[in-house]
Amino acid sequence: MMSSEIGWKASTTIAPRKAMGEGLVTVTGASGYIGSHVVANLLARGRDVRATVRDTSDPIKVDHLKDLEIGEGGSLEIVEMDLFDVDSVHAAIAGCTDLIHTAAAVRISAKDSQRQIVDPSVVGTQNVVEAVDATGTVERFVHTSSTAAIRPMRWRDGETLTTDTWADDATLDGNPYGLAKVEAERVVRKWHAAKDIDDRPHMVTIHPSVVFGPPMSKIHLRGSLAFVMALVRREIPVVLPMQVNIVDVRDVAEAHVRALTRGEDAGRYLTVSGDMQFKDISLAIRQAHPELKTPTFTLPYPVALVVSIFHKSLSLSWARQHLRRRLYWDATPAERDLGMSWRSPQEALLDSMPVILENGWA
Repeated sequence: MMSSEIGWKASTTIAPRKAMGEGLVTVTGASGYIGSHVVANLLARGRDVRATVRDTSDPIKVDHLKDLEIGEGGSLEIVEMDLFDVDSVHAAIAGCTDLIHTAAAVRISAKDSQRQIVDPSVVGTQNVVEAVDATGTVERFVHTSSTAAIRPMRWRDGETLTTDTWADDATLDGNPYGLAKVEAERVVRKWHAAKDIDDRPHMVTIHPSVVFGPPMSKIHLRGSLAFVMALVRREIPVVLPMQVNIVDVRDVAEAHVRALTRGEDAGRYLTVSGDMQFKDISLAIRQAHPELKTPTFTLPYPVALVVSIFHKSLSLSWARQHLRRRLYWDATPAERDLGMSWRSPQEALLDSMPVILENGWA
């Protein structure tokens, strides 16, 4: 593919623009795991896509986007955007008719949780909705949230959660990622609700669980796939007695794209295909790739509780709430309204592996 510099700072356009037809789609956070798959899905449909990244000169963030196949009539424009830089946010959204906002901090802990986790989501999303107002062209808006915006810190064993629930008990100290997701979504919903019903974009929020599936870049190993990489690299010698709710990244991307034209206005949609025990995740990898020798011994629950007291990434309260307990999610609204069907958790898991192994990331 040929590339050339156009537009504002560090802007790269690939393939000619369509003359007319479906409008321009801006995808924020396009270098991320979900964002990259959203871009790939849109390009395969022949859409014009403006993909935002923080640094267009960083190969790990842009090379995989440049290599994506573009369907007939489609185009890809890669631009720099910083969620804290109002001018760059306005420039990225200017002129688009469709907006898929995936950009956010994807980490559950940090030294400065407010600055590193909450602010990128909340302040960044406020800047995005203000840019939507300024440009006046956005007709459809899909916001990437998470099950973390729904799951309270305390839930009943065996409970099934729906989108009627909010993680209202999320705190900066106890659950900064959940807090970021709750507050960012509320920014969008407050903004949307304040508008005249006949003069506002169609808006939907998508709520993925733990996301597996093929990574496109090494940078994608830092989020949900950290579960897999910890096993593959034997960073943990044992597995915890823990359930993991899973969805395939390709299905998450499909749900985002469908939500542009389907689903209830102001709808919330869970994207969850099922669950696996942590031990079964490790066993599935080991059976498919015996050379990896992933751990299979499950730490007994009482021992796991003791370990959680001293482990830097765990806590006793977290262990008591999550270990040896089950939580389920109702994704039937996405099946009904968006027409979604799901790859199995095991398929999502095992389809993560070829790219990881072929690129020597294990």
